[in-house]
Amino acid sequence: MPEIINMPRLSDTMEEGTVAKWFVKVGDMVKEGDILAEIETDKATMEFEAFHEGELLYIGIKEGETAIVDSLLAIIGEKNEDISNYINGNSKEVKVENSIETATEKPNEDVEVIIKTQTNFEVVNMPRLSDTMEEGTVAKWFINVGDIVKEGDILAEIETDKATMEFESFYSGHLLYIGVDEGKTAKVDTVLAIIGDKEVNVEQVLASLKKSNTDEIEVSIPEAKIEEVKPKLETDKHSEQAKNNKVLSSTENNKRIFVSPLAKKIAFEKGISLSKINGSGDNGRIIKRDIENYTDNSKEKESSFSFGEESFEEFPNSQMRKTIAKRLSESKFSAPHYYLGVEFNMDNLISFRIQHNNSIDSKISFNDIIIKATAKALRIHPEVNAKWSDDKIVQYKHVHIGVAVAVDEGLVVPVVKYANEISLLSIGQSVKDLASRARSKKLIPTEMEGSTFTISNLGMFGISEFTSIINQPNSAILSVGAIVQKPIVKDGKIVVGNTMKITLACDHRVVDGATGSAFLSTLRNFIENPVGILL
Repeated sequence: MPEIINMPRLSDTMEEGTVAKWFVKVGDMVKEGDILAEIETDKATMEFEAFHEGELLYIGIKEGETAIVDSLLAIIGEKNEDISNYINGNSKEVKVENSIETATEKPNEDVEVIIKTQTNFEVVNMPRLSDTMEEGTVAKWFINVGDIVKEGDILAEIETDKATMEFESFYSGHLLYIGVDEGKTAKVDTVLAIIGDKEVNVEQVLASLKKSNTDEIEVSIPEAKIEEVKPKLETDKHSEQAKNNKVLSSTENNKRIFVSPLAKKIAFEKGISLSKINGSGDNGRIIKRDIENYTDNSKEKESSFSFGEESFEEFPNSQMRKTIAKRLSESKFSAPHYYLGVEFNMDNLISFRIQHNNSIDSKISFNDIIIKATAKALRIHPEVNAKWSDDKIVQYKHVHIGVAVAVDEGLVVPVVKYANEISLLSIGQSVKDLASRARSKKLIPTEMEGSTFTISNLGMFGISEFTSIINQPNSAILSVGAIVQKPIVKDGKIVVGNTMKITLACDHRVVDGATGSAFLSTLRNFIENPVGILL
């Protein structure tokens, strides 16, 4: 009897999981204790091991897919064991049969859509590359329709709400169809591509997928005509080149122009005449870079003699920008924000940093010290290191500090784990590494998850005072301003001192005014007497 493996509950709050990676494939022999897959939960990515021995007969949740706890994850059993009853009872698969018959529908009944074909193919959907990803943008395709794809080849770069990631193929065959063009955005599980034998009738496959109307499949059909991949003919190089690269031909002033669909779209949006452009693609084909690099010299000459010309430029919202807008709006309008502002004397901390950096080769920043001081204060005040849910307030005993980092397209918040327990040098190295990889979009999702509190520092940009929107599910965020030299009163005398303004934004459902004030008082003690940070 086969062993049914369901999506496990790997944490007390886990409701669904995402399969980050499979370490085995259907047909492999599995031993008890072998690692089957990496599963991403709401808290971490964990290895999930097998508790049974046998052959892996079925995978119910593919890499990148998300399913609720107890969904069918896999089946392990004896070789060639019949598992059809288990699959039919637990999944909504599109069945592929070796036949050329036509699927029929019965009125007023649930219709099982069967794709009839004589060849093999695989439908590749837009993957879920992070736990918060709802849609993705294809930043770049590395292959064209007609190319041969091997398992492990990089298909495309996909921009998510957090980063741009390379997406590799899990199948081998010809790339028969591209469902989402470069620069286009589509929801998770939209048809991204079809890979298979070159004899596959792509139009029939797409029609069958669209007809099935299941929860698992969403088909996005571009306006450009879908072309079958056929054997190359030496006698018709232009025609074949057009097919393999989805070339469109346009006619301007009785001149035939070969242009890719994306290039034609960009040219239309920018109001550029294709007849003015020399294509750099094969056989003079106009491609995306030709449009982007085109400069209209006549317009430059004309504009040099004009004054007060109104103009604007539009930039499509990236996935990151859309997600930032959504999350901050949800936070601002769901959590009742209030703000507590204080001003700290920074003279002792400045001296502390100078002494520290003079005695050790590795340097630390003011931000590193503030992170450490904040983490120690949060450990003393767990009421601030907390989150709200409808039926309870969770107070964390560990301290994971989210550090806001500005990138070209917005803001990301990588997390320094256990900031109250690690040294100042470790915090400095961690922040430097995370910030560098955040700006180059090399962070992985787990490095941006799990924060219990967030710090946003604009002091380095000369901003003396500001407020921030809470990074949910945190209940507070600290806004750190610049160190300013100014007259202060010390021992009854006016002297030149260094001060820094800090603002604590609190979710009033969790952090009351007195609670937030007590936290800031403890933080003041660590900042103005920094030796306590090392104790």
